[in-house]
Amino acid sequence: MLNSAPTSILVITLRFLGDTLLTTALLNSVRKAYPDAQLDVLTYASNKAILSGNPAISNIITTVQKPSRVDYQQLLRQIFLKYSLSINTQASDRATLYTVLSSTNRIGFVPKKGETGWLKRYLYTRWLEFELESTHTVLELLKLCKLLTIPACYELTAPSNANSQKILVKLPLKQKYVVLHIVPQWQYKYWTVSGWVTVANYLAEQGFQIILSGSPAVHEIDYLTKLQLQMPDNTLNLAGKLTLSTLADLIRQAQLFIGVDTGITHMAAATGTITLAVFGPSDPVKWSPWPKNYYSEKAPFKSKGNQNISNVSLIQAQAECVPCYLEGCERHQNSYSACLDALMPATVIAVIAQRLQAIPPNVE
Repeated sequence: MLNSAPTSILVITLRFLGDTLLTTALLNSVRKAYPDAQLDVLTYASNKAILSGNPAISNIITTVQKPSRVDYQQLLRQIFLKYSLSINTQASDRATLYTVLSSTNRIGFVPKKGETGWLKRYLYTRWLEFELESTHTVLELLKLCKLLTIPACYELTAPSNANSQKILVKLPLKQKYVVLHIVPQWQYKYWTVSGWVTVANYLAEQGFQIILSGSPAVHEIDYLTKLQLQMPDNTLNLAGKLTLSTLADLIRQAQLFIGVDTGITHMAAATGTITLAVFGPSDPVKWSPWPKNYYSEKAPFKSKGNQNISNVSLIQAQAECVPCYLEGCERHQNSYSACLDALMPATVIAVIAQRLQAIPPNVE
């Protein structure tokens, strides 16, 4: 497609935290194909931390979700025709605008023909129609490699921090610990308090310290503070106390990570730590955590059932309607999900017990 190797490339990703992490497989592919190019990423300021320490990236340019006129002016000065190639990882209007402004050589996703916005394809040098459901997000993004005629790299890169060890050594961590990420962004992805407490008590009986992770959001800290009162005595609540990159390094040293369907669970899987992901309405084919050392053009997980691939165990709520692809039983983000409410702790504990057998003896 390209007459010569691009010297400066902008990759645009304006979605949630987990989506941004999943973009790192594409970033690694582009970096390997063009090792000498300037490779910048444009993302939301709230997502910058998930790319921290990523060696593939030259610069991270940030914007806000609701930019003012001044915000647009500042961004325009940073990107206007500054790149020999721009790559858009989504089909939204704003991302398309930034793609057009940043380069005359553009590739990206567009809506299917006949859908709203399908005419965007005429703004691109080359384009792909966006697939909403049947392809894993990592594999969907890696389709862009075919437009560039470069090899796909299937490895994600979790954030890292050179100063993490100095921070972690000051924490009262036991040698054996498990990180639990309990609070998702949306209510319909919550699992039950009783389920988490039962699992935590089981892990404590096996000699593991429980570490609670969470964001600095007030509601999240309040939720975990109350939940900690029901947890084993040496539970350490680190919600809001670590940067995202240091949290990733904490998870790298954990024996297990257990989390709900959220960006942090995607990050945990990318560290290589054994990751148990509790799923409800979401389809694992599209949104499962990407297993470490998984190299295939086929989605790692099927839509139904508890499954193990590499370091990731997917634990799915059992019901005829699962996955429903919807935002809970009431069809909105603050809904309950009956399938998750019915997920028994024994199901999760059985997967934990299976995974513990695979942990080397030297962690004792």
